[in-house]
Amino acid sequence: MKPTTRLPAGPTPLRAPNAREQLIRHATAIFAAKGYAAASTREICDAAGVNVAAIHYYFGDKERLYRETLRRPIAEMMEAFGRFDDPALAFGDAIRMFFAPFVHMASNSPDAGYDAQVMRLHLREVLEPSGAFRDVVEQTIAPAHAALSGVIARHCGLDRADDDIHQIAFALGAMANDYCMSRELMKMLAPGVLDRPAANERILDRLVRYARALLDDEIARRKEAARPARARSKLSDTRLLGARHDQARSQTPVRRRAR
Repeated sequence: MKPTTRLPAGPTPLRAPNAREQLIRHATAIFAAKGYAAASTREICDAAGVNVAAIHYYFGDKERLYRETLRRPIAEMMEAFGRFDDPALAFGDAIRMFFAPFVHMASNSPDAGYDAQVMRLHLREVLEPSGAFRDVVEQTIAPAHAALSGVIARHCGLDRADDDIHQIAFALGAMANDYCMSRELMKMLAPGVLDRPAANERILDRLVRYARALLDDEIARRKEAARPARARSKLSDTRLLGARHDQARSQTPVRRRAR
């Protein structure tokens, strides 16, 4: 029979209100400010107001706590997407479901301070990815990207996504992230975009139309590429002759009619 592990005297994790939540929140702020290596477990526990054994109790060790500070906000975002990749959805409805959590995340957040620390931590990881972040990306972001790429591919009439489809998914992800990560910068540059009535819905409407334009352009590009080479050559020759004819007409001087 294993001996019962006793926690040191003091405010034990079980008695501290929302101890696990407090550890995640304060660890996020400290990791964001200092990085993983410079942050100490004692500093995190002191900030959270819990016993130094709390990290071991709830997470196992400092590294697993760090992974959870990275994983949880992303996982919550992925859940907010819902079933946006449902084949029954129209393209506009699916993409709106994808964009909405990004647009709404920072606009009326009751916890803007924590959200800012999350973004700061993730920016640090984007610049210098750790092994923990790579694992979190594989577990959470990669499936969401695959789902988004699948939606785009399906509406392009493809069985699977290729590199060009992935590039469109990157573009849509960048647009979405910008309204989440760059909101303060947007307020400096053009505050009216975010402050006008029904701003979020207007932004979502525009983003969906931008996504539709990218999709339509990709469909047209693929149709053009699928034409037989001879047909494309004839079309190119016709356009060239037309351009030369227009140029010749523009260079011909207009003669005045004799009186």
